[in-house]
Amino acid sequence: MGRKAAPAGRMDDVDAVTEAVLTASRLLVAVSARSLAEVEERVTLPQFRMLVVLSSRGDTKLVTLAELLGVAPSTAMRMIDRLITAGLADRQTNPGNRRETLLRLTEEGRRTVENVTARRREEIASIVQRLSPQQRTALISALTDFNSAGGEQPVRLPDERPGPHPLGWGETAG
Repeated sequence: MGRKAAPAGRMDDVDAVTEAVLTASRLLVAVSARSLAEVEERVTLPQFRMLVVLSSRGDTKLVTLAELLGVAPSTAMRMIDRLITAGLADRQTNPGNRRETLLRLTEEGRRTVENVTARRREEIASIVQRLSPQQRTALISALTDFNSAGGEQPVRLPDERPGPHPLGWGETAG
């Protein structure tokens, strides 16, 4: 696949880089939407994001979950209630503090995250395979720097820890 050269003097231009990242984000949103197609009748993208956070963090208090998602606790409560109704999450009393409730994935919720993640990984791998080895190396470097500048922690590969990776949503709050 041929590489389109950037106009002279534009490789360092913030607007040109921003445009390229916006285009890439459009592609990644499309990949995300396609990966959710099989479960879209049961799970919205924001609800899936909640499942991913629960998958990566384990048992979590509602307030912490809301902070991680950047939503109000009342919004998080409505989302978790829908996921509980769908059989994808549940709540239990915190054994360490019986006044607290912890939220967690059910087995069905865990399988949903794993299946959607696997479909997303396959499609991204298919796109990456179309790049030359040099383009892949450059992409790794550029995305690593971009993620670092944005404060996003690196995603570990599946063989580095059990369960699916957090799909790019940081775990900095809580």
